[in-house]
Amino acid sequence: MKPGTVRDLKAMLAGMNPVLSERIWAFQPVSDTRFVPETAFAIIREEEGVSCILPAPAAADGTPQFAKLTLQVHSDLEGVGLTAAVAGALASSGIACNVIAGLHHDHLFVQWDRREEALALLERLSLDARR
Repeated sequence: MKPGTVRDLKAMLAGMNPVLSERIWAFQPVSDTRFVPETAFAIIREEEGVSCILPAPAAADGTPQFAKLTLQVHSDLEGVGLTAAVAGALASSGIACNVIAGLHHDHLFVQWDRREEALALLERLSLDARR
């Protein structure tokens, strides 16, 4: 376990302190990886091709729009259960969740129109873990 990281599930949940980004995000395919925008949050390389998570325009063009929630807890990459607990809590309310695990934080992408509800659910989950 790296110093400063949290591995215990209850401690990870208690320390989540989710933060909601004000930006709208979209998952977009990239045909030429030489031109990945600097604004890309993440680049995902799969057998089928490369995609990025990019800031999306406010105007709807049919592309699904997502909100990014960042869990502030510095969870250990070998910690068990955080993703399952968070995804389960959101799923119980019918909120889809796409998780990107970074070295320092986990980032959740949820439907844009359900962002406030998702934030409230995560805050409640964190509060319950502190009791």
